Amino acid sequence: MKKKRKEKIIPETKEEAINEAKKYIKNAKDILSKIEIEYGRYKDIKKVREAVAIAYLAGLIAIDGYLISRGISKEKLPNDITQYYKALKEIPRNGKLTSYLTTAYENLHIFAYYRGGANVDMIKAGIKSVEEIIK
Repeated sequence: MKKKRKEKIIPETKEEAINEAKKYIKNAKDILSKIEIEYGRYKDIKKVREAVAIAYLAGLIAIDGYLISRGISKEKLPNDITQYYKALKEIPRNGKLTSYLTTAYENLHIFAYYRGGANVDMIKAGIKSVEEIIK
């Protein structure tokens, strides 16, 4: 039996997206707070991966809300990181937002989630970037 892939949760408004993103980031921070740290590294990689995936999604949900508030329809929201960069590139004065997305993407999605990075400072920097996206 083929597993169904979960559909992307699409917010109706910017406010809805921000509220959902805040729930996600709180959940991610709660998970991380329960993981033992030794020598500046989280010890439970499985839990770290769970937390950073949730945190990264929080950033994407917040950006979806921002794009909706800029007039982009739900059907035309980005589906991958390349599309997110392309959508942000078309918005004037997006340098900070793009920078925060890049840090979240690199630190949380690539280094921590895919490569199993567990450095506390790296993950905190990624979380801080997501929090800036949500603001």
